[in-house]
Amino acid sequence: MSGSWETPSSPATLGASRAAASRGRGAGLGIALLSALAFGGSGVAAKPLISAGLEPLHVTWLRVAGAALVMLPLAWRHRDLPRRRPALLAGYGLLAVAGVQACYFAALSRIPVGVALLIEYLAPALVLGWVRFVQKRPVTRAAAVGVVLAVGGLACVVEVWSGLSFDALGLALALGAACCQVGYFVLSDHGTEGDDTVDPLGVIAYGLLIGAVVLTAIARPWDMDWSLLGGGAEMNGTRVPAALLLAWIVLIATVAAYLTGVVSIRRLSPQVAGVVACLEAVIATVLAWVLLGEHLSAPQIVGGVVVLAGAFIAQSAKPKTTETVRVAGAGAGPAAGAEDGAEAGVPGSGGSPASPTSASSAS
Repeated sequence: MSGSWETPSSPATLGASRAAASRGRGAGLGIALLSALAFGGSGVAAKPLISAGLEPLHVTWLRVAGAALVMLPLAWRHRDLPRRRPALLAGYGLLAVAGVQACYFAALSRIPVGVALLIEYLAPALVLGWVRFVQKRPVTRAAAVGVVLAVGGLACVVEVWSGLSFDALGLALALGAACCQVGYFVLSDHGTEGDDTVDPLGVIAYGLLIGAVVLTAIARPWDMDWSLLGGGAEMNGTRVPAALLLAWIVLIATVAAYLTGVVSIRRLSPQVAGVVACLEAVIATVLAWVLLGEHLSAPQIVGGVVVLAGAFIAQSAKPKTTETVRVAGAGAGPAAGAEDGAEAGVPGSGGSPASPTSASSAS
């Protein structure tokens, strides 16, 4: 045999593999940033519609029902899921879709977008409490430090020294969105147990369908003033077509956000994608500042940075054991999983509305 040849372990092959992995990681990071940008823009697009006269529940219904229609082909492709995992799909639809979206949009009608989203970032702290005090499992010190930072930063965001100058009901609704995220995180521990695994895309599609059905009964869209969608909405003094804002919420902030999230998680580890998803809160706050004129005070900005730092530390804390428990939809963007062993960090990551494991998953 003449000429030269390279084994799989040759330096040239290893170099090519590393280069390909680096390119894949770079692409994954870029897609994860796109997902965070898409999720972060949901509140900015929804608030003008609410201010124009639409009820928060009606905006929620329009978002979820519209996205469910777009995702129907995926639901048909995974039509065996309702028979295999009915409890998982019901929990995801009720909590991660209907509950998170309804609470978040209702909170937007009373408090600034950035504040509502930052409160949702209490979800990792609440999940950590569930792991420690309900499941009776020890947690890492780094995760606990992250929780303390997140809570302290939140106190600055809501300016507790001024007697909670924000609307109390709005704060409670934002906290309700965080609690719905916790419910999903708890359910998600059962998502890929055993050999009967589920495709996260199928979970997302059926979650949206179930959420749409539940919200139809609650929101009663037949009572909605549909003529508002043919008009416009004020965005910091600029008139924007309401239909355009709704299209952004459905196609970009929901469908595209979920799908890009799925791709990013499959290229990155859940932890890395979850950390990138923390930027959602920053993106939402900046967009609200620029597009809606919602200015935050210096203490609130500092508090927001501390909240994000706490979320970053908490969800990037790794257990000492190598045992891994995957989450339902691990491999999905908003459905990111997290490692969990004898010592647990925080299962899941922050990031957008109704995302399977995104603390802002949902927004």
